[in-house]
Amino acid sequence: MSGAVPEITRRIDEAKQKMGRVMQIAAFSLAEVSYAVGGDIGYQIQESAKQARFRVRAKQDNVSGVLLPHFESYTEEGINDFGLTGLGKGGQQVQRSRETYARAVETLVELASLQTAFVILDEVIKVVNRRVNAIEHVIIPRTENTIKYIMSELDEVDREEFYRLKKVSNKKQRDIAAADAEMEARRAAAQEKEGQKALEPEKEAPDAPDVLGEQEDADVIF
Repeated sequence: MSGAVPEITRRIDEAKQKMGRVMQIAAFSLAEVSYAVGGDIGYQIQESAKQARFRVRAKQDNVSGVLLPHFESYTEEGINDFGLTGLGKGGQQVQRSRETYARAVETLVELASLQTAFVILDEVIKVVNRRVNAIEHVIIPRTENTIKYIMSELDEVDREEFYRLKKVSNKKQRDIAAADAEMEARRAAAQEKEGQKALEPEKEAPDAPDVLGEQEDADVIF
């Protein structure tokens, strides 16, 4: 879009220069007609013209998504807008002036088309520049600040999660160490108890009575 503006500006400058030259020639040709025919030639043409032979139609051109009006000039064949003007005298000057003014009007239509496109493009570019400035100086800084805030919050959550996991890991290690110590103490106590049992002397069993010995039997009373 920005590349189209210099091109349109160049074409506008060329059209204006061409317009100046053509209008200068047309003014001299009109002076020649007035001198050759005499009287008010403009009034005679207006009285004889019933319909416009020179017409303009518009269409739209799409330039980078922007619809620009484009004017085209054309002539309706079969319409004689001059009628009998110049039939008596000065017909050649009238015809030459007619062609000169036709070129002048064509240049004027082209210039109007370029000027309209330039104005629309200039307004669109201003709107785009305002949006770009808003994005660059408002939206992007806000988004960057939001991203920084989110990143800081995520870092804080990561630090808290790491601290929590570290505390949980330390507690598990302490619990495992306490369980191992308790199990080791039980094992040592059991081993000590077994060692004490092994060191105690064995008690002698009492002597069994000798059945065939000389001990007296108790009297049996019937």
